[in-house]
Amino acid sequence: MGPSRRSLLLSPPLSLLLRSLVLLSLSSRGQAVQAENVTVFEGGKAQISCRLQNYDGSIVVIQNPRRQTLFFNGTRALKDDRFQMVLFTQRLVQITLTNVSVSDEGGYFCQLYTDDTHHQVATLTVIVPPEVPAIEAKTQAVEGGEVELTCLSPRSKPPATLRWIRDRREIPGVVSQQDNGKTVSVSNTIRIPVERRDNGAAISCEASHPALEGQKKVRHYRLDVHFAPTVKINPPQGILREGDSLTLTCSVSGNPLPRNIQWSRVNDTLPERAETSGNTLLMSRLSQSHNGTYLCQAHNNYGRAADHYTLLVYDPGAVVETHSAVPYAVVGGVLALLVFTIICVLIVTIWCSVRQKGSYLTHEASGLDEHGDVQEAFLNGNDTSQGKKEYLL
Repeated sequence: MGPSRRSLLLSPPLSLLLRSLVLLSLSSRGQAVQAENVTVFEGGKAQISCRLQNYDGSIVVIQNPRRQTLFFNGTRALKDDRFQMVLFTQRLVQITLTNVSVSDEGGYFCQLYTDDTHHQVATLTVIVPPEVPAIEAKTQAVEGGEVELTCLSPRSKPPATLRWIRDRREIPGVVSQQDNGKTVSVSNTIRIPVERRDNGAAISCEASHPALEGQKKVRHYRLDVHFAPTVKINPPQGILREGDSLTLTCSVSGNPLPRNIQWSRVNDTLPERAETSGNTLLMSRLSQSHNGTYLCQAHNNYGRAADHYTLLVYDPGAVVETHSAVPYAVVGGVLALLVFTIICVLIVTIWCSVRQKGSYLTHEASGLDEHGDVQEAFLNGNDTSQGKKEYLL
């Protein structure tokens, strides 16, 4: 007949966070009443118990924190279907409260009416875990500027802890709290510089709370960085001849992506047979009248960009002549170099020969002078041996 001593039953997704038994008793004519404190998550189910000792059939009344009577003995007194009388015996009175909210928090009175009215209070504490936080962008992210992001947990009890995470690193921010009565609103604001490469980068805000038992509620966010467009024309490969077709594709990037792409020809209009479709320009049956510089242009709210392509259409005859002229030019250049080399060699050879002949004539004249002196000495009757010795030296 005696019930279990559990004071709280929760719906399957929830669990009991705290349970404490307060054995405060008052007696009257030997009777006593005891009450148990209860802690439950918001939205859960609480079981409030009043234990009786030496009960003799006196009146038992259970009241809510506003002192409204919920049950008079076993009879419902307040029309609130969330409260149910589950047990009324000489030892235990139990009621349950489903879908608990923070407004239900407070002291529940277990009163025993005898000659003197005595009561005990079962305190109901409601824990409010945070929901997945919300992320708000206070300013638009523009290349070269800053973006302000705020992570918000609107309701929790006790206050949740918010952290910004990027690439597994915490980004410090400014934390603030606002009291909403029995719950608290928490926010964490950061300001970070952004560039074009940050577009699409992942960032997240984590909310932790004692009720989550080590788990976290996480909100993911991708940076949306606006920047001016870039434009590039992909040119065709090879030589374009008369009668060929040409397709030019213009690669465009930007955030927001430009919707309108404009094709034009510098100082002229587009050819009659030119067809444009978005980022593509198509020209069939090319002729020299198609020659010119073609532009692809795009713009958004943050800038304008353009790229150009110069078209030169050749006729087959001109291409053949151009290709055949190339070998003759090479041969002519080689022959000219060879002739120049031969001329240089001849000049050097002649110069060396002339210099050698001049040196020979000089030595020959020197020899004649020596012989003349010897002859003069012989005629004058000088000692020829002495003169010969001198000249030999």
